[in-house]
Parts: sequence; structure tokens; C-alpha cells
Amino acid sequence: MFIGRTVEMSELNRLYGTGSFEMPVIYGRRRVGKTRLITEFIQDKKAIYFQARRTNAEANLHGFSQAILAGSVGAAGVSFRSFDEAFDALATMARTERLIVVIDEYPYLAQSNPEISSLLQDKIDHLYKETRLMLILCGSSLSFMEEQVLGYESPLYGRRTAQFKIMPLDFTTTLGLWQSMSREDAAVCYGMTGGIPAYIERVDPAASLKDNIKRLFLTSTGYLFEEPSNLLLQECRNPEQYDAIVQAIAQGRSKISEIASSTGIPASNVKSYVDKLASLGIVERELPLNETSNKRAVYLLSDQMFRFWYKFVPQNIGLIQNDMAEMAYERIEPHVSDYMGTVFELICRQYVYELARAGQLDVVPASVGRWWGTDNRTHTQEEIDLIVDDGEGTALFAECKWRNEPVGEDVLQKLVHRSELFRRQHKSYAIFSKRGFTQGCQEAAASRGDAKLISFAEMCERR
Repeated sequence: MFIGRTVEMSELNRLYGTGSFEMPVIYGRRRVGKTRLITEFIQDKKAIYFQARRTNAEANLHGFSQAILAGSVGAAGVSFRSFDEAFDALATMARTERLIVVIDEYPYLAQSNPEISSLLQDKIDHLYKETRLMLILCGSSLSFMEEQVLGYESPLYGRRTAQFKIMPLDFTTTLGLWQSMSREDAAVCYGMTGGIPAYIERVDPAASLKDNIKRLFLTSTGYLFEEPSNLLLQECRNPEQYDAIVQAIAQGRSKISEIASSTGIPASNVKSYVDKLASLGIVERELPLNETSNKRAVYLLSDQMFRFWYKFVPQNIGLIQNDMAEMAYERIEPHVSDYMGTVFELICRQYVYELARAGQLDVVPASVGRWWGTDNRTHTQEEIDLIVDDGEGTALFAECKWRNEPVGEDVLQKLVHRSELFRRQHKSYAIFSKRGFTQGCQEAAASRGDAKLISFAEMCERR
């Protein structure tokens, strides 16, 4: 089932409708749905689709030739001697007829033939702009696509006519697929799949949360049981080193020095490994909101499926491999609520943007994020789950609580106290809660007039 991506599909169709040369660049993490988006887009159009492989230039040229042969009657029997010839043929084919050419996993092609981007630059500048060609370059390596295709140093810089960074689906979109599930179970399923379409499709909304977790993660044949290992093996040299680093980050080691100490890997190597993981969309570097000092940077697992897997699977490997999924789940279940804290913050952040797009947020979300630091008044470490800042003196401060009991007045008081660390002309407050609010919290918010209490049930009703 193809869901979401309405904005991307609309823009691709707009580009197609211009009838002139277009080169959209599409990139994002593996399994995020890039290829599915493209195949849905081209299914009723004249198109040539080629997926590059991690092989040599000759093999990729042969595959490209076969794709052209399959996609054009006029190219029957063609066997190109070079990419130069193949690219020239595309210009001929698109001279008077709209033609889409997709090069999927473009980084593999560029790695097998380092001159390919320069060759494409030449064709775009001197040949393709006079054609009706729509050339789509797609890739899973975020760093390669951003630096070697979109970046200033790339031969292709300035040639793209649009770029699409395909992100995981949001909670609203996935919730539409899981109407038969309780909203809380749906949130957990979102948290363990991370909004990745390939994983979402494996969730059975008719089954219980317990059965879904057991089937996907806690059996040796489960679809997600070996997924992190397979991705690291596919994308990384020395996958065991990357595995150790991801494990360390999952355990709360968030700084390079801490990761190095935990894994025994030199800090200089850890930095390059972490950068690679960031390029794959697995790890992200985070600073407190509006902070610029690199000393405050921490590394987190941005991929929620990786977070879930590394939190719960490694310590239960023995049980899983011996067909003891029930016992493994019993050990996991008490800790799922704690795991969901970070996921709920993500869902709340998405909700804030939904309100802003609907014109129902009092603050323009110029910057949105988490903050942590030292309270100089008490010399204690403090944290605020979510701050929405317009950059002009107005900010919303929020806490996100995934607890099994109503949130009390003390949470609001602490939030207001922490917000005093920020100089803003206008401040407002919000608390998001899984299970609602105590009477005292409701009365305190009502008496202030600048605080909103938003339950998870209310958030789901909007969706």
C-alpha cells in the first residue's frame, strides 16, 4: 500500500508537466520509500529505470544499456560502448517526447565511475537543456548526495531543478493505517518502526502489540530481528566497529570521548564512524536549541527502529535464538514506556508543526528543539523537552510526558521555573500527556492563562 508522500508526488508531477529538462534529486535513508515513490510516479509515464549496483563501471554500463533497451523501442539491439554514448542516446530519445530516466542508487554508479558526474554536467549544459528529458538521480547515502551531487564542490552543483530529502512518515500518516489498534499501541508501533514504510507494512493492526513485537523482533525469523546488522553489513566496512558504536550510543554514551571509552575505539576513529552513521540516517548530532558551541554537542540514535532494537534485542539474543520469545517479551514489556519518552517527544514536535501549518499555533516555529544545560541558580543540570522559538522574542516551552498516570501541577511549575533561564518577551507553556492531568494541574494552568494542557487522546482526535 502506497501512503503519504502527497507533497512529493505533487511536485514531481509539476516538474513533469513543464515539458522541459528537469533534474530532481531524491535521497534518504534505506527503506524510507524512495524507490516506491519513484515507481508510483513513473507507472503511467514513459520512463527508463536503472538501479546501479556496487560493482565495476563495465557491469553498470551493461545494466544501464539493458535498461535503455527495455525502455525504448527505438533502442532495440543497442549495446553502448560508453556512458558518453548512452547519455547521447537519451538526448536523442527525449528530443521531441517527454522521457523520464531514473538512475537509482547513483552513489554506486559514481563510485564505479568517478568521471560520471562530470560527464553528466557536460551533457546537461550542452545537450539536455534542449530536450524534454526528466532525469532523476536517487541515492541512499545522505552524505554523498548532499556533498557529491548537491554540494558546492560537485560538478553537478546548480544543475538540479529540485531536491527531495525523503524522511520517515509521521505519526499522523501511520495512524491512518492502524485504525483498529488502540492509539497508545499505535504510538508504540510507530516508535519501533520509526515511520519507515518497509517496516510499517510488516505491522499487523489486527494483532496485539505484544504479538507484533514478538513476531518482528523476538523470533530468529522475524523481519526486523537482523535488520540493523544487515544494514550495517551492507553499508559499512568493519560493521562490528559500527555495531559497537551504535550499542554505546543506545546505552547513553552521547559524546565522542564516552563512546571511545566504552568501545575501546580511538576517538579519532569514532568521529569518522559516527559521521558515516549520520550519513546513513542512523545517528544524529544534536545541540541544545539555539546553541552554537560544539562542546555541547551530543550524538543520538535518530533511527527509532535502531533505538528499539539496541535497547531490547541484544540482551535477549539467547532467549530469541532458543525460541523463547514469550520470556523475552516479559523482560521487555516493563521498559517499553520508558523507551517511548523520546518517541513521544518526536510525536509532539510533529504535532506542533501540524498546528503551525493549520494556523493554530501562537508562535512561529522558526526553530524547534530540545534544550539542556546548567541552571546557574541551583548549579543543577536541567532539561526542557521542547521549545518553539520565533527568534523575535516569543517562545513556547513544553514538556512531553509518556506516563501511565495523570501529570501533576509540579510539572508545570518546574517548566515555568526552567523557562526563566531564557530571556523572552513573550512566553507560553504546554504540557503533553499520555494520560491527562490532575485536577490541581488543570486549575493551575487555568489560573495562569498562558498554559495549555494537551492529552494524547486530544492529539489523536485531530488526526
